[in-house]
Amino acid sequence: MDYLIHPLLDQETTNRLINSIVNDSCAWEDGKKTAGSYASLVKNNLQLDKRSQASISNSDLIIKAIKSDQLIKSFALPKRIHSLMFTKTSEGGNYGMHIDNPYMKEGRSDLSFTLFLSNPNDYHGGELCIQTIQDSKELKLDSGEILIYPSTSLHSVKKVTKGERLVCVGWIHSYIKSNEDRSILFGIDAGAKGILSQHGQSSELDLIFQSYSNLLRRLGE
Repeated sequence: MDYLIHPLLDQETTNRLINSIVNDSCAWEDGKKTAGSYASLVKNNLQLDKRSQASISNSDLIIKAIKSDQLIKSFALPKRIHSLMFTKTSEGGNYGMHIDNPYMKEGRSDLSFTLFLSNPNDYHGGELCIQTIQDSKELKLDSGEILIYPSTSLHSVKKVTKGERLVCVGWIHSYIKSNEDRSILFGIDAGAKGILSQHGQSSELDLIFQSYSNLLRRLGE
């Protein structure tokens, strides 16, 4: 399974974001409200009302940060970044194994992301578990780091046993629907840019970038 872990927000920005959503105490609601019929059975957390000013302004901030990040753009090839939610999981809360809806009101879900907001030392448990064929990857990132992974994956959030876990989750509708095709394009783009930085422009490198662009045209929507 291909996923990307990457620093997205600096600590100062992350702290301001946390303060603004925590202070909007009246806008938190049961997370089951936005879960599908099956996922609602295993979801035990709170989420910030998407209509609240704190949710709207901070969602815009995160979308802008994702769109301006060159590595994420190369990895995800985002056509639309949508359906962002801020979630809070307190002691005893969790989110059992589930898969994200393939189509949402705002777009298709090709990639899912979790932006970790809380300092990992401030809560126990709360790891994001992504199921693979043989085992499960348990991930708990630093404050301000983002994890982007295929929405085709079963995943869960382990029970928080102490403290409080704050994250932002959202989805990416990619220009490239296939995870495999997106991975191939990412490898070509990363390799070509690496050659460019070390050796400069060349006619051979022009052909690689030409092939990348035309492959993107052929596979994209």
